[in-house]
Amino acid sequence: MSNIRSDAKSKRKTTPNVYRTPSLGYTIQQGEDMLLIISNEPKRKVCKRKRPGAGRARCPAVKVKRKMLNAGIKYKVPAEDAGHKLSRHYSEDYYDRWGQNLPVEILVNIFQLVVNQEGAIPFLCRVGRVCKLWNGAAASPVLWCSVSVGYCWIEPGKTQLPRTELKIQNTICWLAQNRFTHLREFSLCHWKKHVDYVVQVISQHCPRLSSLKLSYCSGITEKSFQSLGSNCPALECIDMQFSELQVEALVSFLDTHGTQIRKILFTYGSKSDRLLSVIAGGCCPELKLLEINTKLDGGYCQLPICIQALQRGCPKLQVFRMLNVTPMPKTSRKASCSTSGFPHLEELCMASSSMSFITNQDLNTLLHGSPNLRVLDVRNCTRITPAVLSTLPCEKLECLYWGLYIGSHNMMSSRKGIHLLTRKWSNTLLELDLTGQAFSEEDLEIAMGNLADGGGADRLRSLNLSGTRITSHALRSIIRQCSVLSYLNLSSCRYLPRGLKRVYRSWEEIQQLLNKLP
Repeated sequence: MSNIRSDAKSKRKTTPNVYRTPSLGYTIQQGEDMLLIISNEPKRKVCKRKRPGAGRARCPAVKVKRKMLNAGIKYKVPAEDAGHKLSRHYSEDYYDRWGQNLPVEILVNIFQLVVNQEGAIPFLCRVGRVCKLWNGAAASPVLWCSVSVGYCWIEPGKTQLPRTELKIQNTICWLAQNRFTHLREFSLCHWKKHVDYVVQVISQHCPRLSSLKLSYCSGITEKSFQSLGSNCPALECIDMQFSELQVEALVSFLDTHGTQIRKILFTYGSKSDRLLSVIAGGCCPELKLLEINTKLDGGYCQLPICIQALQRGCPKLQVFRMLNVTPMPKTSRKASCSTSGFPHLEELCMASSSMSFITNQDLNTLLHGSPNLRVLDVRNCTRITPAVLSTLPCEKLECLYWGLYIGSHNMMSSRKGIHLLTRKWSNTLLELDLTGQAFSEEDLEIAMGNLADGGGADRLRSLNLSGTRITSHALRSIIRQCSVLSYLNLSSCRYLPRGLKRVYRSWEEIQQLLNKLP
């Protein structure tokens, strides 16, 4: 016996030390077609539960499986499910951390794409709450160069509480101090309160501001313009369309700081004559865009204007728009002096929703010195004739909108001569609108022939012939030659077969029309 004990002791001593990994809470055993997960924890003493009554529903299968695993009971799990559970923790961490490992530059570029489409607010405010990395990317000054703020929604019939108004002011102030340091373009829409406060805060913290747009706002006083003049030396564009403001305050601002203004847009009102007179007086010699408009449902509106004075006061004007207003030229003491017109004018728009009484002489006075004109919009101007249009000095006109949308041809000055225009601008026209013009079939056929045979047939992309006397023969020639024509309006054309009088909005549809023409 002693020999046996000594041999056993010697065997124990010779046994090498083996490193054992710390035991897990479970053991995995490989089966034929599944893995067995066995808990290593000792069994707990579980109190016996009463048997559920007949009316109670049985526990879901998922809960039963969890109870069996927690109790240390062997439960067979398919190999695929077990592998999925083992790797779930790592996959969840990977997908949760992808945004945190992304370089800030890439995040900024992604955010920039969304900002270009949707705007900076509220998108950047929302993504800034995701995590610290996203907050840092959303705070990049590059993303806050152009901002548009709409008014907070209020339930109909209710007003904002003082606490809410204070919160709005604090939000604007925080944004101006922490996000708008590189702001250049700012728009405020549909604000009826705190407009003065917002403009003053923006002007004080945004020295790079170059464009201010206040649309459908009210309560704009002299304090706003004084703050803009003192703190925004780069301000070039003022857009006050459909907003209620103190005209005297804007006039005072232009008298002092008008030399830095390049664009002015406003809605015509009872006191706008004073503003227009100041502009024509030469307070804005660098002005390049001037737009005056009224609401579409505002009815007939006359705009007293001295064209010669405006030509002298704004010699660098490039875009002149008078939307839904009827210019009523007036004379001044210096009206007899000849002017060079608008030598840099590229766009003239006098479109109106009602009948416009502008004459050939008025048009000639406006454009006699504008050889660079590219866009001419004279829709509903019934007193203008093709003969005068053909004598304009502009040789590179690209867009001519001369449609009549008032439903009457009795006031037209001329019903012939359209071929003179297509012959003059056949090499440069991109868009042509002749809606409702009562030119004869022969005149239209010659005009379309000029466009088809001219050197610019491969440039014409839009043609509106709605309500005209265009024929199938004239259409066939121009469709065959115009390879980039993507818009063709033939609605209400009586001289076309039934089924073809509609709008064609793609090159493919226009080619199908060519096969259907008789």
